[in-house]
Amino acid sequence: MKRFDDVAERVPGQTPETSRLSGTGSGTLGDGICFGGDYNPEQWPRETWAEDVELMVRAGVNLVTVGVFSWSTIEPSPGERRFEWLDEVLDLLHGSGIAVDLATPTASPPPWLGIRYPETLPVDRDGVRLAAGSRNHYSPASVVYREHARALAVDLARRYAKHPAVRLWHVGNEYGELDYGDEAAREFRGWLQRRYGSIEELNDAWGTAVWSQGYGSFDEVLPPRKAPYLINPAQSLDFRRYSSDQLLTCFREQRDAIRAAGATQPITTNFMGFFPPVDYWSWAGEVDVIADDQYPDPASPHAASDTALVQDLMRSLGDGRPWLLMEQAIGAVSWRKHNLPRSVDEARLNSLQAVARGADGVCFFQWRQARTGPERFHSALLPHAGADTEVFRGAERLGADLKRLRPVAGERVDARVGILFDWPSWWAAEEPARPTERHSTLEQLRRWYRVLWRHGVPADVVRPGADLRGYHVVLVPHSYLLEPRAADRLREAVSRSAQVVVGAFSGVADANAGILQGRFPVLLRDLVGVSGEEWMALPDEPTPLSLDAGWDAAPRGEHSASVLGERLRSDGADVLATFGDGPLAGHPAVTRNRHGAGAAWYLGAVVSDALLAAVLEAALHDAGIENALGGRVRPGKQLPDGLEVVRRGPALFLLNHGRDTAELELPATLHDLMTNERIDRATALAPGTALVLIEGRTT
Repeated sequence: MKRFDDVAERVPGQTPETSRLSGTGSGTLGDGICFGGDYNPEQWPRETWAEDVELMVRAGVNLVTVGVFSWSTIEPSPGERRFEWLDEVLDLLHGSGIAVDLATPTASPPPWLGIRYPETLPVDRDGVRLAAGSRNHYSPASVVYREHARALAVDLARRYAKHPAVRLWHVGNEYGELDYGDEAAREFRGWLQRRYGSIEELNDAWGTAVWSQGYGSFDEVLPPRKAPYLINPAQSLDFRRYSSDQLLTCFREQRDAIRAAGATQPITTNFMGFFPPVDYWSWAGEVDVIADDQYPDPASPHAASDTALVQDLMRSLGDGRPWLLMEQAIGAVSWRKHNLPRSVDEARLNSLQAVARGADGVCFFQWRQARTGPERFHSALLPHAGADTEVFRGAERLGADLKRLRPVAGERVDARVGILFDWPSWWAAEEPARPTERHSTLEQLRRWYRVLWRHGVPADVVRPGADLRGYHVVLVPHSYLLEPRAADRLREAVSRSAQVVVGAFSGVADANAGILQGRFPVLLRDLVGVSGEEWMALPDEPTPLSLDAGWDAAPRGEHSASVLGERLRSDGADVLATFGDGPLAGHPAVTRNRHGAGAAWYLGAVVSDALLAAVLEAALHDAGIENALGGRVRPGKQLPDGLEVVRRGPALFLLNHGRDTAELELPATLHDLMTNERIDRATALAPGTALVLIEGRTT
């Protein structure tokens, strides 16, 4: 993956500032933080274009995505090309110093493609071929679709590869289409043949002797279409892998076509956080810039921490390099059943949060609010009511803030905590017919991360099996699939004095979703010092836990387990909590197995929030982890409610997502980069406000 500034020039119209930050301020497309959003001029009369650009300049916009949904405008009939309008738009934007992220409009084919070539339309799991008339109405397996998409990408790149406005290429949009049709079946079989080599190997990997599912040839294998009862979980897992890979093939074909046509700018597409259909670990190395769309629900009490987790994921996918927030909403979205809006202050806070966690660009969907179509009530930087609005004034303020944060661009976030997550493990863990469907990989990941967030501790999201050197704490909230390499990495981490914490129902299955044989967690028994024989769903009423009186980090009060428990025994680990009653009474629930200066903690249940926090805080403290304010994590000593603290390079970000003023003690007297005001060590942060603090003044 290229560094942004390796392939980009300076964005016109920005005035360099100086500060005591160590970075150069070189960001995604040059100096500073990118700011803007999706711009769809083809949806508007030409006379609005000049007004749009004038208002963009006023708001400080320096990057817009153009062309995402313009296929039918560019190619109204097969083979026809109408680029004149796009020529005019790009020239207009460039003339005002606004860079363009030029998209291939291949996520939404024109109606004629599906009507003339119905095989390009996807088939759902029930065998129903979907119709044109919306968006995403294409089959990633369709040869005809891919030929048309590639041809359009080639012509776009040939025409605009050297256009001075184009600083970034954007292939497709929010890849995630699934297809269960005949062409998908053909591609799936080819994928399986490359993976397994022979039908005998597939039968063995899938365990097809169960329910008499043995295959005589690859030609007999189908996608996991709707069936009378449950589908083989190994088949479902491989179809998910294939589907992600098939979408990646679509992306690569267009990306390579753009390169072959002479484009040298970075090329990306927009991810969607923890999005189930696509394994972003396998995609990350294929894009030049990690970009993401984020639409947190304002109704969620955990929106701030859940969004921070997604942002840490995006930074981690790029090996710590800066990334781009491609889409978000400045107000309400239009696709939830009850669309609570974000205030402009919340949108500003979330934008600064992204910058704090490594983003070198903050963009929105979209620039001008749509007058027609399904997204007519989706908010935009320029709303229906025009520029004399709170929303647009909020956009102007944000643009000014981001310009002042130019020195932060290119800086990194240093994390000493790694948290394991993998898409195939998530997929396999969500299959039906397991001990309980109430146990969710993503929910556990978010719960564990919240403890870090409330202490001001950043984390890298790490793919199982990756090198864990540099991490003093490694968290494994739920890794259902566990392979030997990943287990070895955890052992190596503990041997280097790291604290490793493993959650319930981890290390259950191998790469083919087959249950590992023996007392669990089979590959980690020696590390954690406990072993189990049975996973059990727990009753609705929380099961009380008894804490060991000698555990100095044990929190006071009542503690419990719910959802899932394990019948464990200690094979040498210290038992810190046991089940108080029920069928697991007396069995370990929380253990710690010391290995020199390192330790492996194990949770044999989904424990209450307070107990989970106590375990993670103790591990962080034992590892000497410091928060962004420079203080060592202490059990029970969290930041004020709603306060987020992140350090990016030398810049300290303070963001108050809470309802109350946050009182805190800073490590020194600092200056706010956005206002150049001096901030004393003892300070208070009002709700909805933010500070970006550095040593010394800017000029």
